[in-house]
Amino acid sequence: MRHSMWNRLSALCLALCLLAAGLPLTASAASTSPVYESTILFTHDTHDHFLPMPDEEGGEYGGYTRLATLLKQEREAHPDALTLDAGDFSMGSLFQTIYATHAPELQALGAMGYDVTTLGNHEFDYRAQGLADMLNAAVDSGSPLPAIVQANYKPPESDTASWEAWERYGIQDYIILERGGISYGIFGLMGEEADSNAPMSGMEFEPTVEAAQRTVAAIQAELEQSSNPSLIICLSHSGTDGKGKGEDYELAKAVDGIDLIISGHTHTVLEEPLQVGDTLIVSAGEYTSYLGSLTLSWSEDGQKAIQDYRLIPVDETVAADPGMEQLTNRFQPLMESEYLAQYGLKFDQVLATTEFAFTPISQFAAEQREDTLGNLIADSYIYAVQQAEGENYVPVDFAVVASGVIRGSFAAGEITTSDAFNVSSLGSGADGTPGYPLISVWITGKELEDAFEVDASVTPIMSAAQLYGSGMTWTWNPHRIIFNKVNSCAQVLPDGTTVPLENDKLYRVVTGLYSGQMLGTVNSQSFGILTITPKDANGNVITNFEDHIIYNPDGSEVKEWYALASYLQSMGTVDARYSAPEGRKVEERSWNPISLLKGLNLIGGIALAVLLVVILLVVLLIYRIVTRKRRRGSWRSGYRPYRG
Repeated sequence: MRHSMWNRLSALCLALCLLAAGLPLTASAASTSPVYESTILFTHDTHDHFLPMPDEEGGEYGGYTRLATLLKQEREAHPDALTLDAGDFSMGSLFQTIYATHAPELQALGAMGYDVTTLGNHEFDYRAQGLADMLNAAVDSGSPLPAIVQANYKPPESDTASWEAWERYGIQDYIILERGGISYGIFGLMGEEADSNAPMSGMEFEPTVEAAQRTVAAIQAELEQSSNPSLIICLSHSGTDGKGKGEDYELAKAVDGIDLIISGHTHTVLEEPLQVGDTLIVSAGEYTSYLGSLTLSWSEDGQKAIQDYRLIPVDETVAADPGMEQLTNRFQPLMESEYLAQYGLKFDQVLATTEFAFTPISQFAAEQREDTLGNLIADSYIYAVQQAEGENYVPVDFAVVASGVIRGSFAAGEITTSDAFNVSSLGSGADGTPGYPLISVWITGKELEDAFEVDASVTPIMSAAQLYGSGMTWTWNPHRIIFNKVNSCAQVLPDGTTVPLENDKLYRVVTGLYSGQMLGTVNSQSFGILTITPKDANGNVITNFEDHIIYNPDGSEVKEWYALASYLQSMGTVDARYSAPEGRKVEERSWNPISLLKGLNLIGGIALAVLLVVILLVVLLIYRIVTRKRRRGSWRSGYRPYRG
């Protein structure tokens, strides 16, 4: 008995010793560093933000001058880090006015050490020729430049000027980089919506999934020749909403082999990476608000894991980089001499002061409502047309701006030329110079009602469609059926009185060139339920919007941004009326049946009929179930077992 107990104790001690001996080995294995580690620093939609912008809390955000400092700090901690950008590096400030002649954006990315970028839709705002000129200017500068990758958005064969510039710069479908013992295959894509947002690009679009499958296969074939571990990265200017929706989410589901998608275009901020199968999706927001940083590690069996993911704020706590400040200052006199001189303005010239702040651009269009900044811009259009046409002024019935083309805002205090340009900074006109021009079209009263319906019905699913206007007022009930949300609308005369719209009467409408080009898409987007067909003053359908640009007496185009700048300059101090909404568009929430059902159009009538049929079927179903239960109960209560 004692011998047996002694044997058991000896065995237990031996087991404990073996276990104790094994513990350090296990801990040591757990603490072993990963075999490989990758850090990717990334941005997208930086939109020419060389300089910081004021934020809603009295601080500042963004700016290449501060971003450059953060990039240097991150590379000190991660010497082998890649620095990548997912497009729309241009169009958003006065620096874009020398885009085609000096390529300040690509020079800035090169100076900050970016390895690779891709082309976004706004790189085509000056059309194919403007992009070609920019690429040539970048090469001629002799400055360090990032590589550009673009796999599915290219010039047609007939556009030899573009192809010569693309080949001279060295734009490819993809690039292979080796850094820190790791091989990276990096390619670029343009999304379908981004393509639709560049109506004058002149490029040929290949569907993203097809292009990605083709390009990933080519990258994999090339990477197989290397013994290094590899990572395939897509610089996608397509976008995602961060909730499992969007083109990049669908791309990740449809295409195998992509390890990481840097998702641009939608200006999304992803606090954590999205994982779709084996693909990670990351986004860092717009206007250099954040620098994204992702660190991945490989275990010995090749499995990748997220070691670190950060969105690093680019704010007033970050010191400006002297080298980037010097580069920025070098570009400023070029903007003044080559562009602003024709307007008699300077970069930092004060146009007006405001005692109140307008809605910060980070919150703009977040809610469906009237906004004072939109009111100010719409009013400036009418002012600019009056100034341009003088004695020949034809009254503007409705001036309208869409939220999607408003790119900046005003803080309380001084408003400079640069500030005004930032608000309406997109595009170019028929003259090829920066800034979309104003155009004049005519639409009927019924079509105006449809335009208000676009604002009421489409805005909740596409905030860029929200409209702000001058000369009209409308109310909507968000509880009504889609494409039937507008309750009432009227024209507002100069003396403030309102008159009903006449269905067949033509009304003069002034808007920007881009917004005018988008009017025709209303018909397809609403499945033909809403129709807006811009016409000339005689009722003839417009086929070329550039034929309806508004010109100054000297023959120059009336630009959106200068309409705003000159209106501000005319006031000196911004009118207090712009400190609060004026009732131009009003939400009237109501569940009142009359409010919900009055004036339904065809789709509203069909939807109502379907709803009534569904309700009737539900009632009949409940009735049958209740009736059947009663019959069963009656049958059971009357049943008597047979006892023969």
